Amino acid sequence: MITFLSEGFYCEAGNFYIDPWRPVDKALITHGHADHARWGMKHYLCHHYTEPILKSRMGADIDVQSVGYNEVIHINGVKVSFHPAGHILGSAQIRLEYKGKIVVVSGDYKVQDDGLCTPFEPVKCHEFVSESTFGLPIYNWLPVLELNRQLQDWVQQNQANGKTSVFIGYSLGKAQRIMKALEGMGRLHVHYSIGKLNEAYESVGIDLPDYHTIDFREDVRYLDKGIVIVPPALADSNVIRKIPNRVTAICSGWMQVRGARRWRSADAGFAISDHADWNGLLEAIKATGAEKVYVTHGQTSVFTRYLNEIGIAAEEVKTDFGNEEEEKTLLDNEDSRTDE
Repeated sequence: MITFLSEGFYCEAGNFYIDPWRPVDKALITHGHADHARWGMKHYLCHHYTEPILKSRMGADIDVQSVGYNEVIHINGVKVSFHPAGHILGSAQIRLEYKGKIVVVSGDYKVQDDGLCTPFEPVKCHEFVSESTFGLPIYNWLPVLELNRQLQDWVQQNQANGKTSVFIGYSLGKAQRIMKALEGMGRLHVHYSIGKLNEAYESVGIDLPDYHTIDFREDVRYLDKGIVIVPPALADSNVIRKIPNRVTAICSGWMQVRGARRWRSADAGFAISDHADWNGLLEAIKATGAEKVYVTHGQTSVFTRYLNEIGIAAEEVKTDFGNEEEEKTLLDNEDSRTDE
């Protein structure tokens, strides 16, 4: 039912694409990260919560239709429904049913409940398209509450030492998790790109802790000893160097590997990810009961080989996914605000 073309995943029966990376007429979107939701499609279809994210990133005038989870629509005879993926707000697995065959394209997902987005729900199918970003056994996430405590302890330690806690995390999904984890620890100060996407969260009724959006054109000495959250694009920038007495922490699944925090000379690293870890990937795939699994972006070779070894037919698929959040669109607007 799904064909892997140069434009992306194509459903010939329905004449639509899922998360295409080149402009097409009709694009079904699993979630709002820019490697899965790109500008230039004539028409977008997504979950209700993803709609304000797409409009925030691409402009309010895009042609977009949204649906709820488990709501069934028919496109040229193909039965289509969106189901929770647990990745970020509004993320969905897209279920396709045609002539008795069921295919699920998962996009990005995690089985861990982060308390901010609708938790992952397995969907039975004949074929399942899965990511494998962290498809190695070394990736095994701690429980969310334990991770939150690690962030809180680090902030308390910095406050005691007169330091400013600067967290580096993606503007969409990761930043909001950091904010929730640090609720009550002090006022949160966020970069413009994060503040803009916070508005998309709030527009669909998601309660976030009180925060202040930083204007880096102004004197930012008031951030001293505070809590600051910025996107990865600013990690080594002149902008972040304006923050007094800063210590930095990278929040990413890659921090699971010992020594990874040395990337960009960070002071700390926290293994917080919006993707499934090794066990989460296996749990999700087994729960689908799929006869065939197509493995996309990430550790495709290792993970595909392992699935075949344990008796689950799997095949690698080359895609343009993986650059999880190219924030250039948001930062273009910020350049004029932060240039020195």
